[in-house]
Amino acid sequence: MQATIYIKAAGNCIVYDKSVTLGDVLKMECANIGILRAVKQMPLYTFTHEHAVVFSVLKVIEIIHRDYPTLSVVNCGEEDFIVEYLKSTVKNKFIEKLKLIVISVIVFFGSAFTIMTFHNDIGIDEVFGRFYVQLMGEDKPMITELEISYSIGLAVGIVVFFNHFSKKKLSHDPTPLEVELKKYNKDLIITKIADADEKGHIEDVT
Repeated sequence: MQATIYIKAAGNCIVYDKSVTLGDVLKMECANIGILRAVKQMPLYTFTHEHAVVFSVLKVIEIIHRDYPTLSVVNCGEEDFIVEYLKSTVKNKFIEKLKLIVISVIVFFGSAFTIMTFHNDIGIDEVFGRFYVQLMGEDKPMITELEISYSIGLAVGIVVFFNHFSKKKLSHDPTPLEVELKKYNKDLIITKIADADEKGHIEDVT
């Protein structure tokens, strides 16, 4: 009976070794365990000076058929995919913490400045003043329950919207930021593949 192997490639795969095998970038399934192990060990590419290469799944099928010409290959993943080589480096914990602190400070003060600028544009002090006069019948003091409750509500609204408080999630749903990052990464992969196709830099069959 003719064997069949199922392969699945993600849009982008990161490797840390210059010598890449099919098993490093593809998920595979085959009823014949011997064939499955052999195909996973087949060399796909060796990085030299480049850091990312776009492959066509036809190139993968061609490599498999060199040793197993009668093997049926079924693609369950992307037709074109990117293999990106990154050098494995030992992370410096002090540098990582320093980066986190710097980014947190920038985000905090940047967000605070943005919120204050928005409040200044809409004249929130004047809005609060008029509302207080209509409600209490007297001029508004410097700080009232309006400012306190608004500040608390703003903080709670941000936490609920981004679905995060410290390292904990309020629900299992992805946050808006995670959704946007997924969309960005997907568009980035599509653009890279299209750019490589236009320049003829895709590793494909001849």
